[in-house]
Amino acid sequence: MKFLCVSDQIDPLIYSPGIKERFKDVDAVLCAGDLPLDYVDFIVSSLNKPTFFIFGNHNLEDFHLYHRQNSAITAGHLNMAEIGNSAAFNGFGHGAEYTGFKSIRTNIFFTNPETGKKTPLLITGASGSIRYNNGMNQYTDTQMFIKLLLMIPKLLINKILYGRYVDIFLAHATPRKVHDLEDNCHKGFSCYNWFIKKFKPVYFVHGHIHLYDSRAERVTEYEGTKVVNAFGYTVIELTENQIFIENK
Repeated sequence: MKFLCVSDQIDPLIYSPGIKERFKDVDAVLCAGDLPLDYVDFIVSSLNKPTFFIFGNHNLEDFHLYHRQNSAITAGHLNMAEIGNSAAFNGFGHGAEYTGFKSIRTNIFFTNPETGKKTPLLITGASGSIRYNNGMNQYTDTQMFIKLLLMIPKLLINKILYGRYVDIFLAHATPRKVHDLEDNCHKGFSCYNWFIKKFKPVYFVHGHIHLYDSRAERVTEYEGTKVVNAFGYTVIELTENQIFIENK
């Protein structure tokens, strides 16, 4: 199964009439943040594939719709039409499923080659970046760690039901010392390193780190997980072997 991964930049190869032909063999899309949701809309409407997204630390105009505590909803500033259409109340919007601070069981299924049973693709997501100027959707490492802890009950249920915690972790920021930089804005989260060691996703897909050098590393293996920088776009493949056998 192939996944188109995008983040941080509107790529002309994506935002073009040729997207349908160019990515016709893609099965789903992962959006790793800092993208206008109109761009996500375009991808969804063009490819008509399951699409999952999180927010980064920019392009946050609609962030309040997905997080009531950060929105005018709690202050009573939205009218009833806005509330009725708000993703904060239904969990969906822009044709894509928001996976920020959630562990979800998707409608994409894999077959276990050992048992013949079908199980859903398991995605866990985390929005935002490390705190660097007290802006929206920025967190200390401790704050992000707490958000990860809150997802553990669902992960444990996944392990009981499907024999694994998660297949793909979709985030904006990176694990610490894996693809990150040393300036205050682009440091990774140490708690992501902990998550990878504990829950062993096959892929950790992130954005936030811009790649302007073709020699820059896009994929790094860390503790058995492939950490992928989705800047611009890239395509990854996930197989039954990777999920059920290689990653035991």
